[in-house]
Amino acid sequence: MKILGLITEYNPFHLGHKYHLEQSLKITKATHSIAIMSSSFVQRGEPALVDKWTRAKMAIDNGVDLVIELPFVFSVQSAELFAYGSVKILDSLNLVDCISFGSENGGLINLIKAAEILVNEPIEFKNKLKENLNHGMAFSASRGSALDYYIKSHSSNDDCDYINLLKESNNILGIEYLKALIKIKSPIIPFSIGRLGNKYKDEEITTPIGSATGIRNRLYSSSISSVKEFMPVSSYEYLLDFYNNYGIFNKLSNYNEILRYILRIKSPKELRGIMDMEEGLENRILRMSLKHYNLQELVDEVTTKRYPSTRIKRIIIHLLMNLKRDEIKRIYGLPIEYIRVLGCNKKGLEILQRINKTTEISIITKYSNFRKLRNQNINSFLEYEEKATDLFFLGISKNEPYEKMDYITSPYIAE
Repeated sequence: MKILGLITEYNPFHLGHKYHLEQSLKITKATHSIAIMSSSFVQRGEPALVDKWTRAKMAIDNGVDLVIELPFVFSVQSAELFAYGSVKILDSLNLVDCISFGSENGGLINLIKAAEILVNEPIEFKNKLKENLNHGMAFSASRGSALDYYIKSHSSNDDCDYINLLKESNNILGIEYLKALIKIKSPIIPFSIGRLGNKYKDEEITTPIGSATGIRNRLYSSSISSVKEFMPVSSYEYLLDFYNNYGIFNKLSNYNEILRYILRIKSPKELRGIMDMEEGLENRILRMSLKHYNLQELVDEVTTKRYPSTRIKRIIIHLLMNLKRDEIKRIYGLPIEYIRVLGCNKKGLEILQRINKTTEISIITKYSNFRKLRNQNINSFLEYEEKATDLFFLGISKNEPYEKMDYITSPYIAE
């Protein structure tokens, strides 16, 4: 048994994801696969398009063997924390041989070089980064420039443009996965697959393999059939099932009223304690919320070079969840003591059997069973997960309430 690890959102699972899975299995020669998948909310600070069980079904029916939930406290964070939490889970299983992620160029050499420097932070690099920041450059641009400067100063034959390398979304995440592997001294071997078709952030679909962003935009503005050709058949059918059941796809604007209420009752002091909030930003958010009813307009108004829109949206999700900075710091120091299964097939069951035999990690399939474990560390993760699921369904509950879905929804087991 050779096991491939994937870190995913599948929001939704499309042809590009299927290509990545098939190529990853091919180049790694893996026999089994595990996907760590964001649950109700995703890294860029938005609710997932459809619920986590629907997305798990899409993944399993298209070749993933086991889908494990990435806890909310990891999923809606910066790229660094998102990657660290995901890699930490994969590493804790003590059976994942390799990890494969997408990147814009498909190469590993330059990404590894960047990751090693960003982990070790040589003094020359740190000084250049500080200098760039003092000149008013945004952090991401400052880091890319400092990295390029440092590497070119020490490698005359390296012609990679690290400034542009660190502008691409998949490269950024890939570097963070590599950093996490280095930090925890994981034996997991990394691989990278070059991205095909539209780029991660492309809002329009212009190639046979569209981006998840482009697919979501079409679903919000056009008919469901407009994305059919860009998705595997089973994924498209599950998308139809979800829409027929709920009559809506989830998006951030579905939380307009809830956020407005929260911003009316919270004091600046309370906002300052929220995860990812910096001093002064809470006043800007409160001030702009009085001018803008529409949540996207609020995000656009608050966004600056220093505070990109994805960070603002993550703060909004943290506000909706009342996620405190101090609590997150505590949780991030906890060991991984459980995994929660969202879906699997026969090969996935084989993986679970091996995890049971070789680790002390608790495997949660029936959600209510976690309370029987009487483990406060596990409770710290799952109490937020339950709230996140309730919040997700609150965004699509227009005609009737959907509550305690974690308790009444079972993992998808494919025969």
